[in-house]
Amino acid sequence: MHPARRGGRWPAVSALLALILLGLAALLMGAAGPAYRLEWLGLSGAFGMLRYGSYAAFAAVGLGLITLVMAAFCRRLRPAMAGGLALVGAVALLVVPLMHLQQARAVPPIHDITTDTEDPPAFTALVEAREAAPNAVEYPGESFARQQREAYPDIEPLELPISLDDAFEAAVAEVHASGWELVGVSDDVIEAVAVTTWFGFRDDVAIRLRESESGTRVDMRSASRIGRSDVGANAARIRAYLAALEARVQP
Repeated sequence: MHPARRGGRWPAVSALLALILLGLAALLMGAAGPAYRLEWLGLSGAFGMLRYGSYAAFAAVGLGLITLVMAAFCRRLRPAMAGGLALVGAVALLVVPLMHLQQARAVPPIHDITTDTEDPPAFTALVEAREAAPNAVEYPGESFARQQREAYPDIEPLELPISLDDAFEAAVAEVHASGWELVGVSDDVIEAVAVTTWFGFRDDVAIRLRESESGTRVDMRSASRIGRSDVGANAARIRAYLAALEARVQP
């Protein structure tokens, strides 16, 4: 007869439950974005999946920790390894949403960012798409401008020492390089749509180019169609695009 294992079957049961919770959390959190992007769920339903996935991940953390302690006390290697795996995996799942939450608290609740708050680049080709979305077509005004200046003082126009025609060509090329959907090109404004990877949110971009004393001045506006706060995404998009454009035109 085999000697009875210390702790009986409870360490193994606890480890199995922790792994099940980890799998459930991964499924809910991983599927939330694609479910919204494929229009299987509305935004509230997708966020609900994220929320319940986070609950499952927190439960997996707690149960994984309990399993580790129980298995260590009972000197059970396999349950200890399973509990440790559930603990580490659940913590890894929670890192991204917790960082996102921290970022949301660190930035103002605005969703429309521009290098020129007094005369922002206007949307024309994208008017119909924005009118169908919750957020306004027009720039929200001084309340957003004040918060932007406080949070993102580095968001400024870009001066390029090249002709307007050359700058326009480079700006369009950089839109394509960024993977955005080019929607419209007028005499001085390029309009495009940037689609986020996970949820597939569609953010609108307007890039305005005008002749200046040093060559060409580039102003940019990036605005989300939905959501009160963009969690800093539009400011980051403007920074990245203008930096890439400046690098593109350097000799």
